[in-house]
Amino acid sequence: MKQARPRHRAAILLATTLAVASLVPIATFAYGTVRGMGQDAEHARITRHALACDGVRPADACFQPDTLDSLAGEDGSFGAVGAPDRGRGMLTSHAHCSAGDYLDVPGYPRSAAGAEASLTECRTQMMSNLDHAVLDAAALLDEDGDIRGSQIPSYIDCVYAGSEHGRAKCNVLAHLGLILHASQDFYSHSNWVDQPDSGLPVGVENPPGLGQSGRSPWLDLRIANPVFPAGLISGCFDNESFLGEERGCFYGDTGEHRVRHLNLAKDTGVIDPQIGAGSSERGALGDNFRRSVEAAIEDSADKWATLRERLVATYGERNGAMMICAITRDNPTRDCD
Repeated sequence: MKQARPRHRAAILLATTLAVASLVPIATFAYGTVRGMGQDAEHARITRHALACDGVRPADACFQPDTLDSLAGEDGSFGAVGAPDRGRGMLTSHAHCSAGDYLDVPGYPRSAAGAEASLTECRTQMMSNLDHAVLDAAALLDEDGDIRGSQIPSYIDCVYAGSEHGRAKCNVLAHLGLILHASQDFYSHSNWVDQPDSGLPVGVENPPGLGQSGRSPWLDLRIANPVFPAGLISGCFDNESFLGEERGCFYGDTGEHRVRHLNLAKDTGVIDPQIGAGSSERGALGDNFRRSVEAAIEDSADKWATLRERLVATYGERNGAMMICAITRDNPTRDCD
């Protein structure tokens, strides 16, 4: 039997990767989506911390239980926020704010401009999903400004499988989920909040950190062209890395590693009932994990606030408020008057 040519081997690797991706999530790729395989539903927990109705948040700032389950996922389901961790979405770097690697050392194969371009693509996709969510919200109301019951899931739940062409509420939640996933992964996968190991030299295995607190102004989707933060990077994650990070992200004749996802990731750790220790190497350093989760929670709440503002600005105060109610309430045809 003839051996596959190099380009055929690459195609076989990609096909195998996509086949595996369609079946299972990879624990190390992002904040966890389900419970198991090294994950503890970190995406869902962050989303619930940011958007659950807790008796303190105003009604328009929180999601009722069934709708929140659909958005955040529950009991092994991915929900809208977890959709990028299924199938081809797992290999799409802009869905996870990955592939923004750079290090200021001789011979590094990426430039600072290249890293900025990769991370900017992630932000651009968030903006695109925000625009689509606003457009899809129009179908929530009829010509009299009343909620269309046919556009609200009742007996059949929303299905988030890469298509946003169903009922209007499901479509809006799908786009919001993509925004939240990317935003949350930004804080896990980038060096925005964290610090390197002070006992080791800064390098590929111990990349520099920016040590910031709270959400990044650069991710504020109200701003069209924000200034890119100097020194901001995320880790490399290519097709080969999907089958094990030791297999991917090489460069040079000697096969050196680039700054990889595992060198920056703060994906796993304790979030409930209180934010505790991180379990990844970078997350376990100091308070890196806690700072990443706190920033992700704050930014997730702000992303929903941004969408609310856009709905009111686009459709007017009355219709915008009705849309927000339809999106957040479990039985909006009854409760949104």
